Amino acid sequence: MSAGDCHDSSPSSGAKDMPGAKGVFAFKPSDWIEGKTTWWKDSDGVAPGVAGCHIGTDKNGVANGRMFGEACLPDGLLVESNPGKDVVHAHANDTGHPDTFDCNAWCVGTGNSSGMCTIASAAPCEQSAKCVCK
Repeated sequence: MSAGDCHDSSPSSGAKDMPGAKGVFAFKPSDWIEGKTTWWKDSDGVAPGVAGCHIGTDKNGVANGRMFGEACLPDGLLVESNPGKDVVHAHANDTGHPDTFDCNAWCVGTGNSSGMCTIASAAPCEQSAKCVCK
């Protein structure tokens, strides 16, 4: 997963009022299809404490076998896909705009003492990630 220039704009509408939200960035999946509008749904919505899977679909929400999980970036930020749970939405030029989260700030803001981004499972994706709080 390549983040490019992480948090290059404001957080998504689902993340904007959440602690630790840093903003969205342009993300192309490893099987990127140049110039094509693709359709996706997210398994968990904007939920940093839940590992999610972004599932490729047709415009009616029927899965097509494409998918990618959430991730921890090298700087420790969580890549959190959006928008809402099971909302079918378009990615123009097959490029999504996931949120990034500072897991420690998110955990502290939700009443915990600390937190960090951790690799986790989220079927059907092979690998995902989430914020784990202490």
